[in-house]
Amino acid sequence: MDTATSLEDGLQTIRRSPPDTGLVELIVRRPSEGEREVLDVAELDREQGLVGDRWWASAPAGTSTQLTLMNSRVIALIEPDRERWPLAGDQLYVDLDLSLENLPAGARLELGSAVIEVTDVPHTGCAKFSSRFGSDATRFVNSRNGRGLRLRGMNARVIEPGLVRLGDAIRKQTDS
Repeated sequence: MDTATSLEDGLQTIRRSPPDTGLVELIVRRPSEGEREVLDVAELDREQGLVGDRWWASAPAGTSTQLTLMNSRVIALIEPDRERWPLAGDQLYVDLDLSLENLPAGARLELGSAVIEVTDVPHTGCAKFSSRFGSDATRFVNSRNGRGLRLRGMNARVIEPGLVRLGDAIRKQTDS
């Protein structure tokens, strides 16, 4: 079976991601270009996003791209070797349905003691993603279906600062 077919076959597993409450499966800080630190605990801040991550230095405070989240089922399908997951370049890998339908822009998520908000800025596979995981994976996440399911992940910003730990629940806030 070719890679493109096996990726398409994995969509059923991705579609079974929990819609309301999931799990933080990996936290990655990128202190400098090309460097990755896998963390057990991270601080989320309104100005910096994930504290110590290089991204905040080049993005304005309160930006719509402070954090990137990727569905852990997607990265597991693309890259079975968990040691290589951080190469995707995201900070939070979660077992949660990140689709546009489930989490439209403005939706809020609680994780640890922090609250983040989904933004409308798309997160797509780039040349680095393609070089690390292959062109089939990039086509898969950037396809029309892939964009709707946010297979490459999504952008978010910090609303309430706090700590997030590996294994914490990530919960969709409901309107009260």
